[in-house]
Amino acid sequence: MNKSQLVNEISKAAGITKEQAERSVNAFTRTVIADVKSGGKTMLIGFGSFIPSKRSARTGRNPQTGAPLRIPASRGVRFVAGSLFKDVVNGKAPLPALKASPAAKKAAPKKAVAKKAAPKKAAPKKAVAKKTVAKKAALVKKPTAKKTVAKKAPAKKAAPKKTAKKR
Repeated sequence: MNKSQLVNEISKAAGITKEQAERSVNAFTRTVIADVKSGGKTMLIGFGSFIPSKRSARTGRNPQTGAPLRIPASRGVRFVAGSLFKDVVNGKAPLPALKASPAAKKAAPKKAVAKKAAPKKAAPKKAVAKKTVAKKAALVKKPTAKKTVAKKAPAKKAAPKKTAKKR
């Protein structure tokens, strides 16, 4: 998954725009990089930890000539996966569900109000449903005619199989 795919998935899962999701991803990466650069350890419980590491200076070899090379000291970063992350990847635990965002919680009562208004309209729909059931019952005869046509179709399919056997 690349960054744009990650942004798309976050925007869908969080119910926010792609621009907001991209700003969030950028803010997250910038914060983690700044913290690790200053020597801090960023830990996300269940996900993992970003840990700064130091590599001392050492002598290496040029693979083409075999001549010794001096490799200077450097700093790097290690990622250690959290226990929940490992359990999900290994199939020992299910992927945790997302908690509803505050915006989604506010939207939920509006939907509940709309559902309360719906039963008033439900009675006319039942009457319409009875009419459609009667119409469907009247149309039952037509599918039987199609079934007889369907029986003829396999006979036509058998002819190409015979020609295939002659070859």
